[in-house]
Amino acid sequence: MQKIISFLFLFLLMPSLASHDLERAISSEDRDPKNIMRDSERHPYETLTFFEIEPNMKVVELSPGGGWYTEILANYIHKPGKLIAAHFDKNSERAYFQRSRANFEKKVSEKPLFKDIEIVDLSSNLAEQESVDAVLTFRNLHNWLGPQMDLIFANSYKALKPGGLFGVVEHRAKPGTSMEVMKKSGYVTEEHAIEIAKKHGFTLVSKSEINANPKDTANHPRGVWTLPPNLRLKDQDKEKYLEIGESDRMTLLFRKI
Repeated sequence: MQKIISFLFLFLLMPSLASHDLERAISSEDRDPKNIMRDSERHPYETLTFFEIEPNMKVVELSPGGGWYTEILANYIHKPGKLIAAHFDKNSERAYFQRSRANFEKKVSEKPLFKDIEIVDLSSNLAEQESVDAVLTFRNLHNWLGPQMDLIFANSYKALKPGGLFGVVEHRAKPGTSMEVMKKSGYVTEEHAIEIAKKHGFTLVSKSEINANPKDTANHPRGVWTLPPNLRLKDQDKEKYLEIGESDRMTLLFRKI
């Protein structure tokens, strides 16, 4: 009888244990099937493992867009951990930012999976000072080049605990690419990303080629948006760009010492 009771106890615990498993979070049926199709290009298991993300952490995801990584993180992070999504400012004057924020809020309101997510403005302090274990951003630096990047990096540093982690994935420009070309193309040099991070107090811990793509020349008619999943040229040379795949990306891990 005791064995039966013990078995039932473990069985009841299994859903909770599974939700704390990264592989199960990635394979969850809660994810949008269209997002799952990009796993082979974006390597979420390897990336989040490289960033040392654990389910009991308090994590800020910067500019989550449509929530590609949010779906995984919300499934993986649980109390005492917490997920904070720093989306476009709610009162932004730009219509696109307003729509994107509204669509994200709608998405997270429709599934119990997202019930514990806190949404804050990207330009805010993100969280209480030194209260966060990790800050993550995926393919966003090109949107922030200039003063906004300084503000976001500075606020990320302030929000992190001493020893906290700052994980960055970004489309990678060739060394020596000018700021003008970076802004136009959507690709950022590793040198610039590291320079701004160090400027705001971060120490580079490690680099990874998890998200590298040697087929990508980083030189396309419509910048990085020429490649999938955007395919801005539509049917023009579509097969060529599908063959290249998603962009070549740097994957950098920094720490607040």
